[in-house]
Amino acid sequence: MKKTLLQLIALALLVWTWNAPVTAQNSQPYAVTVPVAESNVASISQAGMSSLSNLPEADTFIFINPRRILNEAAPRVLQAKELADMRNAFEQAKQATGVDPTKIDYIVLAVRFRKPSAELAFLPPELMAVAGGDFSADSLLALAKGALGDKLRDQTYGAKTLSLMTVDPLVKEAEKNPMLKSFTEIGVVPLNSSTIAVGTTPYLKAAVDAAAGNGRISPESLASLLRDPNALISFAGSPLGSFSKTFGLLGTEANARAPRCDSKFGDFYAAVTMDATNFMLRGFMNADNPDTAKIINNLISGLLRQASSSMQDATTQSALRKLTITAQENEVVFNADFPHEMVAEFLKKQMEAKKAAPQPTVESSTPPAKKPTRQRRPRRGSKP
Repeated sequence: MKKTLLQLIALALLVWTWNAPVTAQNSQPYAVTVPVAESNVASISQAGMSSLSNLPEADTFIFINPRRILNEAAPRVLQAKELADMRNAFEQAKQATGVDPTKIDYIVLAVRFRKPSAELAFLPPELMAVAGGDFSADSLLALAKGALGDKLRDQTYGAKTLSLMTVDPLVKEAEKNPMLKSFTEIGVVPLNSSTIAVGTTPYLKAAVDAAAGNGRISPESLASLLRDPNALISFAGSPLGSFSKTFGLLGTEANARAPRCDSKFGDFYAAVTMDATNFMLRGFMNADNPDTAKIINNLISGLLRQASSSMQDATTQSALRKLTITAQENEVVFNADFPHEMVAEFLKKQMEAKKAAPQPTVESSTPPAKKPTRQRRPRRGSKP
């Protein structure tokens, strides 16, 4: 039972770091866009596309393609033993949970910022992760319930049932730090037969509403997220929009206010993809106008040169030199191509360094036994 519980916790953490709803509430396609070809979109299953379009809005998000990472990227950079160990671990996870990580279509991590409360208090963001693929969401939830028992409690919301859990350690910490209050309760809910969401309760309810057709991610946000649907991993967000919402420029929960910050400055997109020989990094950041784009480009390029020259490791130094940054119209554009061999060598060095690192010694909490003291016998003729 203990082993199963540990596996479920590991799976929950895996789901948490792999999933979530998608995209920025105020984001629009940026000035420099990568067209999404229909032939590429077909690489994501129709069921996966439908699930993504039914997610709620977000301000910052990460899209992960586990199928490509595990089936295509990993064999190119891992050594034979590490690859065999990874596949063996996946097989054990499949037997324990019924989920094969290599058949997960997508994982989306989402962050949604909140407007200030009526008391004008700062509210921390809400978090959610969503995973979809070739697995049964209901079976996975049933397995979690069997392991966690009465720690999970059901709450009906709309047509769905949320399974919620109080995070006891955070409850105590939240008494000292109110910022943690939003994270004292997390939950999980199957959004459909092959999609499961984990996150803070309000965000899970927003996901249920979106699945029912209310407050869904906008087509523009989804297009931005999937600029390159073949990417191994991609990031997108709207920092300025998040700031505007958090500090009341767009109103509070009690008082609506007309937007006063319409600039898309800072909106970003970045992705890692691959071809037959290279891993490619591509990204864009909105700079509002060409002059600002050039200023930012000069600043970042100077910092990059300084960082490269100060690096001692030759592999890291070579990788930084491959990163190019240019100003194009209203955006700062960056890209780099890293050969598979370079990435494999970097990972090999990291693994060797980890193995060579001295392991911390665990000191025993049991105090050393005291040696018995010998009683001295009084000499003859002396007083005791």
